[in-house]
Amino acid sequence: MSSPSIKITFLGTGTSQGIPVIACTCKVCRSTNYKDVRLRSSVLVESTNTSLVIDTGPDFRQQLLTAKTKRLHAVLFTHEHKDHIAGLDEVRAFNFLQKMRMPVYATEQVQTAIRREFAYIFSEEKYPGIPEIDLYTFDKESFSIGDLPILPIDVMHHHMPVKAFRIGSFSYITDANFISDSEKEKLKNSTVLVVNALRREEHVSHFTLQQALKLIEELNPRKAYLTHISHQLGLHDEVSKELPPHVELAFDGLQLII
Repeated sequence: MSSPSIKITFLGTGTSQGIPVIACTCKVCRSTNYKDVRLRSSVLVESTNTSLVIDTGPDFRQQLLTAKTKRLHAVLFTHEHKDHIAGLDEVRAFNFLQKMRMPVYATEQVQTAIRREFAYIFSEEKYPGIPEIDLYTFDKESFSIGDLPILPIDVMHHHMPVKAFRIGSFSYITDANFISDSEKEKLKNSTVLVVNALRREEHVSHFTLQQALKLIEELNPRKAYLTHISHQLGLHDEVSKELPPHVELAFDGLQLII
């Protein structure tokens, strides 16, 4: 699958609580290194003609302001957990600036949650100024958003189906702890692979650091980045020293050109 040259901006690389965690006094949460400050996970994908975001968590407004985002053509969702959808209301700014309804791409399962969590968007009597969105359904088949080719990939988050995505040679996996062999084939030989690595200890619904590294070795990307990181993983600089040369911890604000 080919795609135009794209820029990736990591808007957030933290887990559901972010870092620092409220009231936590661990060394990671007290760190003064900006790479240890992590908002909820989200990435901005931009080509010359198209700008889309994968997931809109509770920090979405802050993330867009920090990234100085001036255009957004679509929202693409991995799954319906609150730390991935809670900021959807913020697309109102682009409704106004771009004079357009925001296309939102989601599975039927995610759309059910969006209709429940944002019922006011779909009310027959609409309050002035609410977000204007159009829902587009996808499942297993590839599709395009503007000039960006999107290949959905099925992964599991404990018992919850979640979508990973391959956009050209960029692959993005968040909130997963199992991928079938057939779906792994779709991820192999990416130029850049992003995968969640929550912590070192076993977790019921996320890859651990060692599990993520094993997956990276199997999928053989040119470069890999770890995301959806909790304070339990450790300090950014200390963990980085343990990683293979082609693997790095992502951090908020990191930008890549692919």
